[in-house]
Amino acid sequence: MPAAFTTTRCVEFADTDMAGIIHFTTFFRMMESAEHEFLRSLGTSVVEKHPEDGSGAIGWPRREAQCEFHSPAVFEDELELGITVERMGRSSLTLGYEFRRGHTLIANGRMKTVCCRVTPGAGLTAVEIPEPLRGRLGELVERE
Repeated sequence: MPAAFTTTRCVEFADTDMAGIIHFTTFFRMMESAEHEFLRSLGTSVVEKHPEDGSGAIGWPRREAQCEFHSPAVFEDELELGITVERMGRSSLTLGYEFRRGHTLIANGRMKTVCCRVTPGAGLTAVEIPEPLRGRLGELVERE
């Protein structure tokens, strides 16, 4: 299935290790940054603040993150990063990530997040993914 969202990232010098290859932690930062960009494209944010009604904010803490590495990337490589919506539950969202340099698969990953209300002094409470975001994401969920 084609990506629901695509963006690009350039490998910066600070993203590499002593061997000049992209450091594994960079993939997780790039996935998170692309996730934020994806959510903005859907008209929302990784943090939706609601201070006026005292209900805190809606956020997306991570439940799980993984990445599998296939081919090295180096300083100044331009990587295409595709995001797919793999699964949407009542409050959870699993996004898939694919990093490519041209036709070469560099890495693929996955992050599972949970839509939570963040209330000052009360912590996190899982909540249903709000409409209209649920509807927009539903249109993008991968179908088998």
